[in-house]
Amino acid sequence: MDPVALEILRNALTAAAAEMDVTVWRTSRSTVVRELLDYSTAIFDGNGENIAQAARIPQHLNSMGAGLLTVLRDHLPAERWQDGDVVITNDPYCGGQHIPDILAFRPVFVDGARVAIVGTLCHHLDMGGMAAGSYAAAATEVFQEGLRIPPLKLVKAGVLDEDILAMMRQNVRRPDMLWGDLQAQLASLAVGEANIRRLAARTGADAFMAACARMLDGSERAMRAMIARIPDGRYEFEDFLDNDGISADPVRIHAAVEVRGDEITVDLSGCGKQAVGPINATLASSSSAVSYCIMAIADTEIPANAGCYRPIRTIAPEGLIVNARHPAPVANRVAVTHRLATTILGALHQAIPGRVPAAYYGVSYVCSFQTINENGERGVLVEIEVGGSGAYADQDGLSGYTFGMHNNFNIPAEMIESEMPLTVTGYGLLPGSGGAGKHRGGLGLFREWRIDSAEAIFTANLERFTHRPYGLEGGEPGREGRLFVTRDGERTAYGSKVNNLRLRRGDIVRLETSGGGGYGDPAARGPEARARDVALGYVEV
Repeated sequence: MDPVALEILRNALTAAAAEMDVTVWRTSRSTVVRELLDYSTAIFDGNGENIAQAARIPQHLNSMGAGLLTVLRDHLPAERWQDGDVVITNDPYCGGQHIPDILAFRPVFVDGARVAIVGTLCHHLDMGGMAAGSYAAAATEVFQEGLRIPPLKLVKAGVLDEDILAMMRQNVRRPDMLWGDLQAQLASLAVGEANIRRLAARTGADAFMAACARMLDGSERAMRAMIARIPDGRYEFEDFLDNDGISADPVRIHAAVEVRGDEITVDLSGCGKQAVGPINATLASSSSAVSYCIMAIADTEIPANAGCYRPIRTIAPEGLIVNARHPAPVANRVAVTHRLATTILGALHQAIPGRVPAAYYGVSYVCSFQTINENGERGVLVEIEVGGSGAYADQDGLSGYTFGMHNNFNIPAEMIESEMPLTVTGYGLLPGSGGAGKHRGGLGLFREWRIDSAEAIFTANLERFTHRPYGLEGGEPGREGRLFVTRDGERTAYGSKVNNLRLRRGDIVRLETSGGGGYGDPAARGPEARARDVALGYVEV
């Protein structure tokens, strides 16, 4: 296959992953998938290596391949996969992320050869456990976080296993939403398989597999060339998580990034020990943050696939918060990966100043509501809010903008109010929340929900309430996050971790997210920029 044909095929594979993406979006049921877009799709070669992906969530895309390889190596060898099978798992210790995320894979056979595997990952609305949304802030074991599904075949040779589905439906709060989103995943896999079959039929199975190997090699060469342009050296940085929800003690996140020639080693040995509470991450999750950071600093376009990971080495001893040992709880594992991202980028700023922005909000502001009406009917809402991005050397940060390990949308207020007994009483940018600097950090958000049901149960897994997003080159940090509940006119402040708080009709929950860090000396900000900040309400006067 000549270089032009190879590039055409690479783009065709990316388009196939994008069509899988659109299929999930158009057929899913829950707001966390349909509106928040908390899902990803990717295509892997026959050995489980990522070769193409849609433009979805870095947290997912950089770890789906590791999850698939774990399944193939430790649980279901490739020889046991048949045409028409669909393998699923959500077990964090069997290749998964955290329990709400269900991975689903389907092999693609052409002329009897397994030429590819297509995959989807969806964050499901609820998978059981001690809190709605399976995001318990007080869990101390993974067993408390919901239904764990080991790698198994939900579909065998094209036939759905009704017994497995029944078991799953029996253990979740909204079985209709679970099944609806699972169907969206199955439809997406079918679309991906059909597209890969057509492509491989045109090239032939052997030529297709050889082309996939060349794509991986090409991305590896491009990544090595990019790394070689970074000055050799060892660069260190640290940041902290507020707490684990059980203890008030902060948790250290430390990264030592060593650049040698065309390879990078990221040593996470200085991170804190795994926590009692659910802010731990498995190595697959933490490695996704490492891969994201190295790809994010690239000074040229590099096709994203598993070849990019080959020059990157991660050191993370088991038992640390970045490589938790079973059965540590991992519901809020993005607390670690967001903070890892800002920490690694802080280290890389020392190597390539001017290319790396100040810290973004660096947390998934996850809140879940379970509403209960007089007739006992239960509703579940999972919200994931964002904040402000960090400023750059040459421009302000973006406000209310999904950044870093994220790529989520927001759930429209109208959609929430049409499906849940909740009213969104306020939503907007938060003046003064961005860090000051020559270039100002982006603003965080505020959002308020009023309880309109007889009662409700509220859980929050938040961060950045104590340790603010850092600024660079003299820029100030972004403002911390805050959480309040107003009842009968009296407002009460809460910490960043809240588990199964009982609410009643009329209570108002207000979340304020952190802004991004500033870049450069605030005194260097020009008068025109200052006047614009005031005119647009970006700063508090």
